[in-house]
Amino acid sequence: MKARFSANKDYPFGDSDDEQLWITEAKQGSQTAFYQLYEKYHRRIYALCWRMLADKDSAEDVCQEVFVVLWQKINNFRGESKFSTWLHSVATNVVLGHLRKHKNWLQRVFSIEEQGASVQEPSVNLTDDSTLTLLDQHIARLPERARLVFVLFAVEGYRHEEISIMLKMAVGSSKSQYHRARNLLKESLLANGFVSIEEEINHE
Repeated sequence: MKARFSANKDYPFGDSDDEQLWITEAKQGSQTAFYQLYEKYHRRIYALCWRMLADKDSAEDVCQEVFVVLWQKINNFRGESKFSTWLHSVATNVVLGHLRKHKNWLQRVFSIEEQGASVQEPSVNLTDDSTLTLLDQHIARLPERARLVFVLFAVEGYRHEEISIMLKMAVGSSKSQYHRARNLLKESLLANGFVSIEEEINHE
């Protein structure tokens, strides 16, 4: 699937020869090869976790969990898609599993009234893409369901039909939550003077 924002320039669209070798060796149990995959992708996966969870500690824990699951399931990767696409699917499922296990806590933490201006961007450099870097703190302030739909649709490139299955909601609800997120982001961005960035999210 194709993300709707420009891709992180650190990671080419095609799997490199080195990456293919790392994958093959990791499947055979090489921890060294697996570490190379971790080094290549952990910032990108952390960024996904943080955008979906809006909590630094949770994002760090879940990011580590993603790579534990990757070590356990890497033999399931058959090369039918790019490794990065498959890994993002694995990561998304781990994040959603975390959300289901911590639903009540998340509802309290992620209420828009509680978040307000208190949510800050993580201190680490999540991505080299300037648009997403500026959007991160605004995405974090969104209500939970609107934030999840926005990240999955606008950043990760899932279709509403896919999101409806992942989040167990109607397709119409996914579209409604996306529009809600977009409107809230537009208001937040305009209030902070990001007029040109606001145009980036004005799509269907």
